[in-house]
Amino acid sequence: MTAAEPVPAAEPVPAAEPAPAADRAAIDGSGTARARCVLAPNPSLMTLDGTNTWLIAEPGSARAVVLDPGPDDQGHLRRVCALAEAAGQQIAAIVLTHGHSDHSAGASALAELTGAPVLAVDPAHRLGADGLRPGDVVTAGGCELRVIATPGHTADSVCLVLPADAAVLTGDTVLGRGTTVIADDGNLGDYLSSLDRLRALAAEMDLAVLLPGHGPLLADPAGTLDFYLAHRAERLAEIQAALAAGDTTLEQIVARVYAAVDPALWPFAQWSVRAQLEYLARQGPLPPGVSW
Repeated sequence: MTAAEPVPAAEPVPAAEPAPAADRAAIDGSGTARARCVLAPNPSLMTLDGTNTWLIAEPGSARAVVLDPGPDDQGHLRRVCALAEAAGQQIAAIVLTHGHSDHSAGASALAELTGAPVLAVDPAHRLGADGLRPGDVVTAGGCELRVIATPGHTADSVCLVLPADAAVLTGDTVLGRGTTVIADDGNLGDYLSSLDRLRALAAEMDLAVLLPGHGPLLADPAGTLDFYLAHRAERLAEIQAALAAGDTTLEQIVARVYAAVDPALWPFAQWSVRAQLEYLARQGPLPPGVSW
């Protein structure tokens, strides 16, 4: 998958009205003492209100980190730079939670505007010598950002722990509304392990908030992660019920499990169903004739 391709973050859901402007305004500028959301102007059914770009710095720091610069939108990127400048900060590093275009496409342009390197797991998205590895600590904003590998939504997904605010920046691993799609380069088994890892971290650190890549911040990390784990178990049960009813193709399973969803979104739903069938196939043989 290339950075130019549109990629869904949220699992398809029954059609709903777009989020009102008041909700988008509440997301833009939200955050913690050290992390401020700058909402990108790319709302859609699959990106919710738009991409949450995060401007991260220790209060009083002369330098800041930008997490997920979002789309290649000059107005958005210049706004990020202006907010940093107004706070007396120079953007010293650009970090990507993963390489999907709604998070990464603006990275090169922002690097040109600021001279900052781009840190990413995938070498294809880096600008500069440094990547991101589990256990790395990014300190360019004057505060610690600890890298945690959380593959599943994509193979290269990471979350960033901001210990000073008892917060985790989750990218697309956890969303502010709804649940996450398993992309075609993702893996459900990895994703479940990542959710378990985050749930254990929520208890260990007594996390106060999750700062997602889309949607509003989440003030109940443990409860949110419990919901995510329960939702995945429910989806797997629905897939198993579809198989027991005789469905054998992606199209049949999606039509049954996602019957309440706009059929225009069914191609994206197939990604999640495929990921679940692959997961179930590793647990034991599937009924004869099942293909994906």
